Amino acid sequence: MTTKPNDQQDHDAPEALTFEQAQEQLEAIIARIESGEAGLEEAMASYERGVRLLKHSRALLDKAEQTFTDLSSQVQAAAKDPARDLDR
Repeated sequence: MTTKPNDQQDHDAPEALTFEQAQEQLEAIIARIESGEAGLEEAMASYERGVRLLKHSRALLDKAEQTFTDLSSQVQAAAKDPARDLDR
C-alpha cells in the first residue's frame, strides 16, 4: 500500500477514488483526529474532507446495491422464463 503525503491527499477529489481508497483515507483522518495530532484548523479541514469521502463512499455503495438489485431481478426473471437472454 502506497500513500501520498497528507497535503497531496487533500487535493485528490473524492470522486476520483475507489471505495477502498476513500475508506483508507477516512480511517487515516479518524486516527489523526482521535490521536490529537491535528490542530483545530487541520482537524476541521480533515473533518470536512471526511464528510466528502463519506458521501462519495455512500454513493458508490448505493450504485453497487442498485447494480446488485438489477442483476438479481434479471436472474429471477430468467429463472421464470428460461428463454430470456441475461445479456440484455
